Amino acid sequence: MEAKRTLVKSPPELWAELTDIAALARHLGEFGEIRITRTEPETVVEWEGDLASGSVRLEPSGWGTKVTLAALPVMVDPPPPPEPAPEEPVAPPPPPERGFWARVFRRPAEQPPAPPAPEPVVVVAPSPLPAIDAATGEAVLGKALDALGAAHHRPFSR
Repeated sequence: MEAKRTLVKSPPELWAELTDIAALARHLGEFGEIRITRTEPETVVEWEGDLASGSVRLEPSGWGTKVTLAALPVMVDPPPPPEPAPEEPVAPPPPPERGFWARVFRRPAEQPPAPPAPEPVVVVAPSPLPAIDAATGEAVLGKALDALGAAHHRPFSR
């Protein structure tokens, strides 16, 4: 995911806002808790979040600064399925007590049916899922560029 725009702001002004962790988290907060991992003075800020990681690149342009926001979703493994509880062996019920005539004629007692064999459990390893989809990520990056390019003060107010 990537978003580019030329903003009518100076590189030092944008750099000050992008290296402030609170301001960066305000712009990219939908990616989770944001941490700055690496910076190159006045050109690159690399960041990590819970749902994505990425970078912000600044390049001087004719009337402002070209800003490129890039994000790569972090692959999240789904939680493993709960393991089935081990089944306790079922003790066969005691044979029914034989009556007087059954003892006299000595008929064999009926055997209870054997319990059915348990079905085998097939465990399929789930594939990792992206934590955030591309459309949502691009929308977040576009809103961040809109917020960076907007004026944060009212001109000519006293």
